[in-house]
Amino acid sequence: MLKEKIQALFNPERYHGWGKKKKYFEGWYYKVLTADEKCAFAFIPGIAMDNEGNKQAFIQILDGIKLTTEYVKFSVENFRSKSDTFRTDIGNNIFEIDRMLLNLENAKGELQFKKSVPWPNQWYSPGIMGPFAFVPFMECYHGILSMDHEIQGVLQINNEPIDFTGGRGYIEKDWGHSFPSAYIWLQSNHFSKKGISVKASVAKIPWLTSSFVGFIAGVYFENRLIEFTTYNGTKLIRSFASDNIVELVMENRKHRLEISVQRSDSTELASPILGFMDGRIAESMTSSVKVKLTNRRSNEILFEDIGRNTALEVAGVIEEIMVG
Repeated sequence: MLKEKIQALFNPERYHGWGKKKKYFEGWYYKVLTADEKCAFAFIPGIAMDNEGNKQAFIQILDGIKLTTEYVKFSVENFRSKSDTFRTDIGNNIFEIDRMLLNLENAKGELQFKKSVPWPNQWYSPGIMGPFAFVPFMECYHGILSMDHEIQGVLQINNEPIDFTGGRGYIEKDWGHSFPSAYIWLQSNHFSKKGISVKASVAKIPWLTSSFVGFIAGVYFENRLIEFTTYNGTKLIRSFASDNIVELVMENRKHRLEISVQRSDSTELASPILGFMDGRIAESMTSSVKVKLTNRRSNEILFEDIGRNTALEVAGVIEEIMVG
């Protein structure tokens, strides 16, 4: 299993659960929207193991417009993942970086993903976790497979054909044993122009006998990614959430990022607690986000726009991550 673990460490998109038998989860998040933005779904395949070693595979389906969710359970024998590339099969369902094949009772068909934009991955900083990827006792690890991509294909959802051709997608993942006790997470790649994507998260991170507020954000525009992370010298200036709005402000040596989200209606998803999917979190896929990116040296506004179809989760004791 050592070879598989090392390969996964330097390839965050791949399965990381080699040798795990209890208190572990891993899940991938596929966000897909039609070209007319009238249909928005998230498909979440994964595996979960509780403290007693009970295991299950699953696929969650979130309809962000109708605000419905479905949790489809599978025996763990139906879960298969490759070690030398990213491909995870759950039953007759296949999940890869460039396609998703579904064969569920209420969701069938294949989508292909073109022109994916991965988060940069260096040997000394594997993916979005950076050097924290090498820390063996983290509660939850995170990866981004694609900040933005084009979609081709049709799905039959509840016996209704939905054509996603020309739509936009986003893929990320999480693994570990539990989601943070408090966190904010948001993502949108629907702005006034195509090829723009924003992702940000703030969370309470357990650390040895204490904890700290960790954060990650990225703005992809004009074919480049501006990163704001705990480990690259960024400071979290403001972190705030109420029933109606979410506000985040981050600054690094060169840039200032200001985010303001107008929250919309949400629905519940299953989330991991000590490995098993016993928790509940609320996610919206129709929130609106205002983003402003400024060059701190010249005060030039590099990017300012409002993003639609924003996925948003605000969970836990938010007061623990309030800043500013």
